[in-house]
Amino acid sequence: MRPISAPVPATRFRRMRRSAALRALAQETYLAVGDLIWPVFVRDGVDVVEPIASMPGVNRLSVDRVVKAAEEAAGLGIPAICLFPYTDPALKTEGCEEAWNPDNIANRAIRAIKAAVPEMAVMTDIALDPYNINGHDGYVRDGIILNDETIEALVKMALVQAECGADILGPSDMMDGRIGAIRQALESAGHRDVAILSYAAKYASAFYGPFRDAVGASGALKGDKKTYQMNPANGDEALRLVERDLREGADMVMVKPGMPYLDICRRVKDAFGAPTYAYQVSGEYAMIRGAALNGWVDGDKVMMESLMCFKRAGCDGILTYFAPDVARKLRAGWV
Repeated sequence: MRPISAPVPATRFRRMRRSAALRALAQETYLAVGDLIWPVFVRDGVDVVEPIASMPGVNRLSVDRVVKAAEEAAGLGIPAICLFPYTDPALKTEGCEEAWNPDNIANRAIRAIKAAVPEMAVMTDIALDPYNINGHDGYVRDGIILNDETIEALVKMALVQAECGADILGPSDMMDGRIGAIRQALESAGHRDVAILSYAAKYASAFYGPFRDAVGASGALKGDKKTYQMNPANGDEALRLVERDLREGADMVMVKPGMPYLDICRRVKDAFGAPTYAYQVSGEYAMIRGAALNGWVDGDKVMMESLMCFKRAGCDGILTYFAPDVARKLRAGWV
């Protein structure tokens, strides 16, 4: 139903903007700490805090430091942390065997966080690129990304992560059929309560550059990912992918990147009503942080406004590197 407004002076929209109290009464969308998932990068070592040059303020952390980050997140009320591994290049192979090693860096971090902060939901990444000498999310043969063979590896990866205590699995690879295969394997292995947050509409975007630096995949990547990630020009395809993943057993779905694809977030939420998330990806973060550091924008205000936009577009939550900063602002009463 289209809202009806009388002409001026019977209706003056500025009446409800006149004071902070009136603006609060008329506010349609709210951002809360419970909307946040904090992506963190984990690497080998002890007491390591390694800055990532292309993501100012974001670091690679050793497992002990990741545990401290999880404790910080829990203290701020952030409900979930998402782990991305920086794998020693010596462990990267064409077979990607390190991906399902129970003692790889990501799986050690899962166990450590769940032991120290059991109430924290731990989300993981399921894709082969951190372990692949070719830098791709799937197996490569003669320059072709193999779909079905990759799924077999992803299933092994998912089962090990579930056994290590992961609460949410995040298949980010975009192979066709991987959600159904992972869900069936989880059910068969008794991991019925492990949730899947599918990267259902993941675009072949130029906004991922700093992330690839962070996980050490930039130099390894040969070619591009356009044969398995989505064409940025397509919108209807995103709805078909989301519907497929929900039918295959995804509990939640994600649109990635975030702000350049707010129209897709809204369409997904309106079409399916399923828990819908967006990832404010590394390039988005770097642009905001970089502009703020140069004094070109008010960093706090742009940060908060950007996340409010996700909520207004229908997102139930956001993966953002700003999560701790946002949580602190909200706890301090930011409006």
